[in-house]
Amino acid sequence: MAGRRTLAAARVCHYTAGMTLSAQSPAPGAIGRSLWTRTGADRVGELTVGALLQRAAMLAPDTVALVEGVPDRDARRRWTYAELLADAERAARALLGRFAPGERIAVWANNIPEWLLLQTGAAAAGLTLVTVDPALRRDEVAHVLRRSEAAGVFLVREYRGNPMAETVTGLRAELPALRGAVLFEDWAEFVDTGDPALGLPVVSPCDAAQIQFTSGTTGLPKGAVLHHRGQVNSACLSYGELLGIRPGDPMVNVMPMFHTAGSVLATLSAIGTCATQVLQPWFDPALYLRLIEEERSILFGGVPTMLLATLDHPAMATTDTSSVRVALSGGATVPPALVRRVEATLGVPMGIIYAQTEASPAITMTAPYADSADDRATTLGRPLPAIDVAIMDPVDRRTPVLPGVVGELCTRGYHVMTGYVGDPEQTAAAVDDDGWLHTGDLASMDERGYCRIEGRLKEMIIRGGENVFPREIEDVLLGHPDIADVAVVGVPDELWGEQVGAAVRLREGAVPDEAALVAWGRERLAPHKVPRVWRFVDSFPTTTSGKIRKHLIAADMVDSAQDPREWQ
Repeated sequence: MAGRRTLAAARVCHYTAGMTLSAQSPAPGAIGRSLWTRTGADRVGELTVGALLQRAAMLAPDTVALVEGVPDRDARRRWTYAELLADAERAARALLGRFAPGERIAVWANNIPEWLLLQTGAAAAGLTLVTVDPALRRDEVAHVLRRSEAAGVFLVREYRGNPMAETVTGLRAELPALRGAVLFEDWAEFVDTGDPALGLPVVSPCDAAQIQFTSGTTGLPKGAVLHHRGQVNSACLSYGELLGIRPGDPMVNVMPMFHTAGSVLATLSAIGTCATQVLQPWFDPALYLRLIEEERSILFGGVPTMLLATLDHPAMATTDTSSVRVALSGGATVPPALVRRVEATLGVPMGIIYAQTEASPAITMTAPYADSADDRATTLGRPLPAIDVAIMDPVDRRTPVLPGVVGELCTRGYHVMTGYVGDPEQTAAAVDDDGWLHTGDLASMDERGYCRIEGRLKEMIIRGGENVFPREIEDVLLGHPDIADVAVVGVPDELWGEQVGAAVRLREGAVPDEAALVAWGRERLAPHKVPRVWRFVDSFPTTTSGKIRKHLIAADMVDSAQDPREWQ
């Protein structure tokens, strides 16, 4: 099995190599099925993340590449592309003093410039970067570090009350592969340990660039191994091209760097176009608006929750947004009303991107400048260049359905992950023998190739653009001595897209205590995974085979709720 998956990984990375491809993809209606075949495969570049940065430094050495988006304007550090490359290569040499090419190192921090320096330095050193959500708690981060076999971790001491350095210290005995930890406050001293004369290794576009953990059908997060070729092209053929980014364009990156939206789409598209990335350290709508005005951002973007919070902020009315040329959202269902509101407020077109971590991540996107207002508001656009997208029959999962018919959205091409680290069975379940990545999302495709998401095969909850899987939360709650059984579901919410809801059956004699259960969850889960909606029940609705009918539980929570905003 392991050998077969290794060969499959090679096929995925070189999927377009040596194949005859049409210059123009036929519309789905022309072939009678919801299948979009590749176009523009000749534009897929064979670049690594390190080579992409070298290219930018050669083309625009004096252009500002990175701005530290802290509130104090005078305190914002800035790097030109020449400086960014030099610092990345210094970091690479320091890394090679402790780690060998091919090893994995983790990063556990919020959006700070050193995060990006580590990302580009690791890429140049041939190391694989394991990205870790700074909201994760002890058991969650232990799973990520253990499964990835990270040899080192770079981290901030604490973030928003999460004692990260203390957590790592306590985990060292449980993680034999972890040889060292470096605090970012000691970053300058660390990079000084590198040998300036040390040569950097040759890195292949098919080498692993990152491992990003995402929830899946087994409940525990799975680590998607993403290669350089997939990440570089995904960013440059989506964000970079369709948004019309030009050299020197400032763009505020408000997306978390541990997510592909932050470290891949936003970061690599900026490098690929020689634009200026303004890295916001945390999401705050007032700071976001300030950075847009002061740094003259051409982009207004974020998951729907971020955009709503920004539009509703009192400072929105007085902020100078005249520099903004385009808006963008994704990561969760984007209501048509939000698209129209953004466009009306800012007077610019808006794009929607559909992505999945396992796809490096971009799959489809609307064209802000070319698509109609209706398509921009109600569809996910068409497949991005050089990839296949099909809407498969949800039963056999292999036969493309007719245009307009709902099925499972699948994709194939250069962008598909190598696999899940240490999990060949889940890899085989996600990527079939023909190279199709099964997203688990229900969608439809019209005769023109425009896609719409209709629902999910998975039970995954998407809250504010972040994936939350019920089983992980259920396992934690079942550890509470008062809980006999629990069912976790997604509950629709106008602001967050979905909230986490939990229906709880208590043990005999136990007294309902929502505050105690919330406290239990907060000690063991990231804050966004802790249920906001609670129901105490005597029994669950079940099928004849005994399976809990979660859709009925979710419907009951919606019907009995007083005000969705009370859930936050």
